[in-house]
Amino acid sequence: MCALAVQKLSENAVDFIDEDLINGILANATGQAGPVRDALAKSLSKQALNLDETAQLLNAEDPALLEEIFDAARKLKREVYGNRIVLFAPLYVGSYCINDCRYCGFKRSNPDAVRRTLTQEEIRAQVTAMEDAGHKRLILVFGEHPWYGPEFIAQTAKTVYGVRSGHGEIRRANINAAPLDHEGYKIVKDAGIGTYQVFQETYHHKTYAAMHPPMTHKSDYMWRLDALSRAMEAGQDDVGIGALFGISPWKFEAMGLVAHSLHLQDRYGCGPHTISFPRLKPASGVTINSRFALSDQGFKHLVAVLRLAVPYTGMICTARESAQVRREVMAFGVSQIDAGTRIEIGGYTESGDSQCMEKEQFTIGDVRSLDDVMGELLRDGYIPSFCTACYRLGRTGEHFMEFAIPGFIKRYCTPNALTTLMEYLVDYSSPATRTAGEMAINAELAKMPEDDKKVQLVDRLNRIRAKGDRDLYI
Repeated sequence: MCALAVQKLSENAVDFIDEDLINGILANATGQAGPVRDALAKSLSKQALNLDETAQLLNAEDPALLEEIFDAARKLKREVYGNRIVLFAPLYVGSYCINDCRYCGFKRSNPDAVRRTLTQEEIRAQVTAMEDAGHKRLILVFGEHPWYGPEFIAQTAKTVYGVRSGHGEIRRANINAAPLDHEGYKIVKDAGIGTYQVFQETYHHKTYAAMHPPMTHKSDYMWRLDALSRAMEAGQDDVGIGALFGISPWKFEAMGLVAHSLHLQDRYGCGPHTISFPRLKPASGVTINSRFALSDQGFKHLVAVLRLAVPYTGMICTARESAQVRREVMAFGVSQIDAGTRIEIGGYTESGDSQCMEKEQFTIGDVRSLDDVMGELLRDGYIPSFCTACYRLGRTGEHFMEFAIPGFIKRYCTPNALTTLMEYLVDYSSPATRTAGEMAINAELAKMPEDDKKVQLVDRLNRIRAKGDRDLYI
């Protein structure tokens, strides 16, 4: 392969991952009660933690102190997000890739991988099936290949938004794709996309080089690290970061995510809209080294610390994890999950519940239907939400943070979650889920003060239930 062209980075681009600094902070953090409780107090005041404070939480080992961390994370999540859980589903559009990432089933050197790109008509069929199940929010996933440039991503988003099946519609399409230049981000932004995700995978420079062979697009550490800075300079105000846990020391990667959040906040006045923390899973053509495997207990510790370190940020736990693990981490950090997930190209109309590793990027742990997940959430006391109101009313980026940081956002999110839940119950749910959902809505209404906002909400719920009105929000 020929040498990669030099591409323009963001203004004043900088490698903000100082490994010596991070490792020194981790080495010096005692994880003792005093500094841990100081960090917890700061977090519960809804202030983001710095690296030193984050390290104290990461290094806590005493079981009683760990329980204090979990309790604080539970409290903070309730105060900022209430009891809602946002639901979405991934739609894999294309599996061709020019990279050769050691951990990915889509890597170019995998001879067993079955490659495919959905046509626009096939995309419409997939979206129709997803709408018929009740989905309102998608993330579109693309391999890194010249075929999947910004114009293709933008056209795909427009196609998705154009599908209507009964009362179904996709109200928000997020993107997980290759880093773009400034002009590319402007093109996809103009298509009306939601969050643009670019995961660094690993913030550790040597590990990054080992995982991403030279002379591939992804081998350029700085181009990827700077990706979301360029996005924000181009007007993409909602961005998502993430790291793949299991290929390097997990505490270092947690510090990398926090450093990235702080960098975006300091440079652009707005941190990431979401943080993802997938664990390495088996994949076709991939050999997993268990040296850096993160245990379930460690994973819960990670989630709690991230919730406390970045209080305002949505946290995503995908169907990579088992149903049980996801159920546990929702209590003290996670605010978004996918459900009814299929990661095979064309999987929503063709694959059923089976998994075919040669057609998928990795294996997933939770293959339950959307309705099954909805039912469990309701039984556990959560309000499942398909709300997209903030994005359509301009409460994004810095404006979202103005509401989220002090904890005001749940004042809007809970009513809007209830209206989207009612839509699902009327249009798609099983009888058992509808019964559980109606009970949950009534319980939430009973908690609300008797004011004009409640009157408006009850009116909207009745219009959805009795008149067929849809997409009502505040």
